[in-house]
Amino acid sequence: MKLIKKKFLNDFAGAWIFFTIFPKLPVIHPRFKNITQYAPFLGIFIGYIQSLIFIGLKNNSWPIFACASICITSGFLITGGLHIDGLMDTFDGLYAGKDKFIKAMKDSRVGAFGVQAIILIILIQLACLMKIEEKIFDALPLCLFWGRVSTLIYIDRFKYFKYKRKSFSHKKYWRGLNKESRFTILILILMASYNLIFSDSYVLIFKKILLLLIGFFCAWRIPILLGNKTGGVNGDTCGASVVLTETVMLFIYAISL
Repeated sequence: MKLIKKKFLNDFAGAWIFFTIFPKLPVIHPRFKNITQYAPFLGIFIGYIQSLIFIGLKNNSWPIFACASICITSGFLITGGLHIDGLMDTFDGLYAGKDKFIKAMKDSRVGAFGVQAIILIILIQLACLMKIEEKIFDALPLCLFWGRVSTLIYIDRFKYFKYKRKSFSHKKYWRGLNKESRFTILILILMASYNLIFSDSYVLIFKKILLLLIGFFCAWRIPILLGNKTGGVNGDTCGASVVLTETVMLFIYAISL
């Protein structure tokens, strides 16, 4: 039991360092083998931090546009721009064509399609957050959660392609979706239970459960569609999957809330 607990803490500490810019957790020695399984939980955690920033600014009479802008920027800062960098590289590769896909992704310079992708994504997210406003705590953490769930599907379904000498491969330590998704399934059960217990009406329960099902569908289909386009998976394409999934889910929440 002590060995399992130690492994869990070490892997989580590794995820904490790899997926965010947060400082190393005290005492615990990070391990970077099976860290992807904790990414969805970190997505919820980051989502709540961003939501607190949004509401804190709004309660201090900041314009809604400024609140949404800083909220989005804080997400980039917390993750070190990890996922948005992957989005830009992936779109540069996609529009370069199959023959030049890897070469375009490898190029350290951002191409025109990468710039267009990030501008469109930011504008969509801005519009969605401005629409959601006070209900951001109900939406943003879950959107970031589903974005990171998509990486579990992506890594499991596609072969890894490598173009950097020292690139980190999540696929190398992959134990299969059944094992890697256990922590995520536990979170889903807790969320579903919370909605069933604390919702005021059957209509609200149905709505929240439906949004969870839609989130699962998006987290499943978007990485598969992206993987079919790219022909494989690596850190950059995983980042693109995260950003695309969370943006689609933000748009859905903005419509439904």
